[in-house]
Amino acid sequence: MQKLLLLGAEAIAQGAIDGGMSGVYAYPGTPSTEITEYVQHYDLAKERNIHSQWSANEKTAMEAGLGMSYAGKRAMVCMKHVGLNVAADAFINSAITGSNGGLLVTVADDPSMHSSQNEQDSRYYGKFAQIPILEPASQQEAYDMAYFGFQLSEKFSIPVMIRITTRLAHSRAGVERKPLLDQNELILPSNPTQFVLLPSIARKQYKGLLNSFAGFIEDSEESPFNHYFEGTDKKLGIIACGLAYNYLMENYSETELTHPLLKIGQYPMPRAKVEKLMKECDEVLILEDGYPIIEELLKGYLGKEKVHGRLDGSLPRDGELNPNLIAKALKLASEEEVTEISEDVKDIVKNRPPAMCVGCGHIDAYNALNEALSDYGVGRVFSDIGCYTLGALPPYNAINSCVDMGASITMAKGAADAGLVPAVSVIGDSTFTHSGMTGLIDAVNESSPITVMISDNFTTGMTGGQDSAALGKIEDICKGIGVDPEHIIVFTPLKKNHDEMVAIMKKELAYKGVSVIIPRRQCIQTTKNVALNERIRELNLR
Repeated sequence: MQKLLLLGAEAIAQGAIDGGMSGVYAYPGTPSTEITEYVQHYDLAKERNIHSQWSANEKTAMEAGLGMSYAGKRAMVCMKHVGLNVAADAFINSAITGSNGGLLVTVADDPSMHSSQNEQDSRYYGKFAQIPILEPASQQEAYDMAYFGFQLSEKFSIPVMIRITTRLAHSRAGVERKPLLDQNELILPSNPTQFVLLPSIARKQYKGLLNSFAGFIEDSEESPFNHYFEGTDKKLGIIACGLAYNYLMENYSETELTHPLLKIGQYPMPRAKVEKLMKECDEVLILEDGYPIIEELLKGYLGKEKVHGRLDGSLPRDGELNPNLIAKALKLASEEEVTEISEDVKDIVKNRPPAMCVGCGHIDAYNALNEALSDYGVGRVFSDIGCYTLGALPPYNAINSCVDMGASITMAKGAADAGLVPAVSVIGDSTFTHSGMTGLIDAVNESSPITVMISDNFTTGMTGGQDSAALGKIEDICKGIGVDPEHIIVFTPLKKNHDEMVAIMKKELAYKGVSVIIPRRQCIQTTKNVALNERIRELNLR
């Protein structure tokens, strides 16, 4: 079969396409973005009419993917780990409805927080929903799990989670393809009430989910992604999950691993294999990138088992794993040797802190905002997630919060309710339609004295310039929500317009109601995007 050099994220996309996927639904978020982008730019996906347009947010993506599954087709939903918080309502309930066509929920975690607000472990969500979880150890497994994941989903009529981490998503390796499968035919659920979660039906569905769990465990015991490797030195046994298996084996590229090893790539955990390892070995080291889920489970509340990992300090409690940390945990390298290696890496890989691009319109908007607010003092600007978050850094020091998608408007409202007036919200165009609109409704309903700055650059800039659901719609949305049209102000954030922008901002800051100011200028990273430029001209946005 054909062999391709793919990122882990791309391998998942290719595996899903070859596995008969009819649609992918997602909101961009590092490190998951490349999955959908791969489908969008792949000729085979276009030939097969695979849906791949961006969704307004992760919840709408999850719901649309569930709808495609309802119709019998195979669908995949993609997001980063914090996006699963947004999609949680639909995600958890999808475990109760079950699926019809195969449904994969691919979630990319970011241990070490390379570009995220936290490093939560999505396996907890999968466990919470009580659905099977797949966790690849390599790019080939990422492909295989997306390919076979649809079959696993259809075998049990249940959504299946694929959990990856940043290092795997953004590194390349050779991937061997499998035969291209046909897409499913359109077919409705055999049970007409399967997706109707009225309490009387939901109770039956939930019992069905619980009854299926034994099957999930049995399938996990026989899974090709879970493997027990025998070893002669049973003073120590090792459980390695997902990419941690790859890190482990890097330490044994030239020597033989003599300890018994249980490699886990499918959950629920294969109980018989775990019991075998615990019975055979004096002590057990758990290697899992993320939270100590298995370690905590095996040690229990009283910590009686001789299990080592993140909880007892054998491995750091936070951050992503790497081969050096595992070498230290296995006593293959001393603290000094690991530190020396790390210093060598630092000399090669220079630290590059994020910054707004030279010429970015956000800079001019922030310079104007800082001057307009100078009479009121600092601590009044609540920001959302996006490039403009970088305004927190010197020399701008322009924002005072960054919590989650949509929090800027609601936090500004809460601060205004407390008496902090004026209070300013800064949010991007894409983020506004992701989850800012509902907060604006709250503010309008109470005539909150806040100024909302929607920085419109026609794209989802921080993740690489994907489509924005807000394109050409912001003023109409704000009017529809109830913002007074006289207080919806659009201007172009350019240095030459500085005095005009400051004057507009000062006027709106003094207004004792909801005002929306829209600095509008195209993201400079998208200026060569032909399709976007044509759309901007059609909408007369510049």
